[in-house]
Amino acid sequence: MKNESAASRIFDACNYTFLFLLSLTFLYPVFFVISTSLSSAQAIVTGKVFFLPVDFTLSAYEYTFKDASIIRSVLFTVELTALGTLTSLIITALAAYPLSRRQLKGAGIIMRLIVFTMYFSGGMIPTYLVVRDLHLFNSVWSLILPGAVSTFLLIIMITFFRSLPVELEEAAKLDGCSNFGIFFRVFLPISTAIIATVTVFLSVGYWNTFFDGLLYIQDLNKMTLQVKLYYVLNAFQDPLNKTANAASRVMGGNAKIIPENVKGATIVIAVLPVMIVYPFMQKHFVKGATIGAIKG
Repeated sequence: MKNESAASRIFDACNYTFLFLLSLTFLYPVFFVISTSLSSAQAIVTGKVFFLPVDFTLSAYEYTFKDASIIRSVLFTVELTALGTLTSLIITALAAYPLSRRQLKGAGIIMRLIVFTMYFSGGMIPTYLVVRDLHLFNSVWSLILPGAVSTFLLIIMITFFRSLPVELEEAAKLDGCSNFGIFFRVFLPISTAIIATVTVFLSVGYWNTFFDGLLYIQDLNKMTLQVKLYYVLNAFQDPLNKTANAASRVMGGNAKIIPENVKGATIVIAVLPVMIVYPFMQKHFVKGATIGAIKG
């Protein structure tokens, strides 16, 4: 027993050490970007920034938020995330409940058709033509409607609803509840875990919208934050970009700011909301994903 206990402790120590070092490899880039955004230009140029900020300053954030386009991108992305998450959650829940009922005629065929879309889609060009013909360009709906329903999340929610006791539905029917009554009064109140799970997936997806933003949004006032981040990160690498060159000269003449500061600050602004919200949703996320994926 003593040998087994010692071996177990050694294994645990090695396991924790390995996981700690592995976590550092994931977290170090995040801390480095944050430190870069909070360090002085002189510290960055001389290579003093390694893990913690050196010569702490908020000049990069002051410069970034003075750019009205950044503010517009943040506000538009917040609108997209809120409206898109709510729309997709409602559609997914309303589709998942009836498809989870065994007595629904044709449910098997419908599910096969839905699963088919996971492997084969219309493609970028047909989707682009649909968005164009519906006159959705430069609209927040162009980033919501084409992908309003995720097959993966729909299947998870269907599996979760199937895991709930059938007796709940039968008792509600005996009390005179309609299908809508059963869904809204019985199933939804006990589905907070799966709703939180789907909400996290959807909100992160909409917040990180990038490619669709490049395709369907030409209005600079409606640029998503990720697209804005793309332009910021690449602007100073394009020698033919006159605006970037002018900005570089302005920053070069300012002892407090260089392009690396602005890049770091913009990245932090883009990822910080998700990093703040996710830990509070983690409990529901793990529970909902486990129940929805295993039971059924």
